[in-house]
Amino acid sequence: MNNGQLPFERPLVELRGKITELEKFTQEKSIDLSVEIQTLEEKARRLEEEIYGNLTTWQKVQIARHPSRPTSLDYIRHIFTDFIELHGDRLYGDDPAIVGGIAKLDGRPVTVIGHERGKDTKDKIARNFGLPHPEGYRKALRLMQQADKFGRPIICFVDTQGAHPGVEAEERGQSEAIARNLREMAGFRVPIVCIVTGEGGSGGALAISVGNRLLMLEHAYYSVISPEGAAAILWRDATKAQEAAEALKITAQDLHSLGVIDSIISEPKGGAHKDPAVQANSIKKAISEAIAPLLEMEGDELVLDRHEKFEKIGKYTTVG
Repeated sequence: MNNGQLPFERPLVELRGKITELEKFTQEKSIDLSVEIQTLEEKARRLEEEIYGNLTTWQKVQIARHPSRPTSLDYIRHIFTDFIELHGDRLYGDDPAIVGGIAKLDGRPVTVIGHERGKDTKDKIARNFGLPHPEGYRKALRLMQQADKFGRPIICFVDTQGAHPGVEAEERGQSEAIARNLREMAGFRVPIVCIVTGEGGSGGALAISVGNRLLMLEHAYYSVISPEGAAAILWRDATKAQEAAEALKITAQDLHSLGVIDSIISEPKGGAHKDPAVQANSIKKAISEAIAPLLEMEGDELVLDRHEKFEKIGKYTTVG
């Protein structure tokens, strides 16, 4: 990747560079090259359609991991008003890899939670690149329990490669923290809407994505394991990640057809990082549409709705 440019985007970037050079040359030399520029712009438009209209699974993974892709805090600040961030799990400490608090969605109080991987290098290191420790999941659970107590809908933004895999996380009960979140989220009596905005990796993602509705951005992915991890296990060769990505069926389109997610949120041409404001508006609209019917349900109905959603996932055949 060069200056945010993905490998498969290079022909398009080079073509746009030529257009820019011709425009600059026209201004400096007062020579009319409008016909040539128009021809190249039409060629760039066709090439853009060809590239982004036929993305492979691995290319979608690359877009989901783009360093300029908007983070949970970017979306929270754009979609919600009056956001008050809350900290700490009241047991061990605070985990910057998960952010959460109280906000308003079109004037309605909600609890919003999300993985936060950071923006620049310093921020990414401080937030452990969005890989939460147990205290992060316990903080999320504390906020969700508070939301359930006061009747506030819960909105979760999912964007992590997975939970932190280090020894210290295991010492503090990583697996127990994730398992407890799964159990508790299944029984909350308020609407829960979850959105996979980038990477949805393993139990680290699932720990805040047990909702009534699960939405996904067009170029996000959601998987039990990263493509590199799957390749290392299946072939003992992480370089086969592209092959593993195809086999895992981890794209929004695959998961929608399998009934794992409820809807796909379109992205600007080239990915969410191309126009974060437009992307945030699309997410806000999708959240509002998803949550509207849930607000009409009683607590027992919401719990049943959530259970039925997960019971429908997967297909099997009874033999004999």
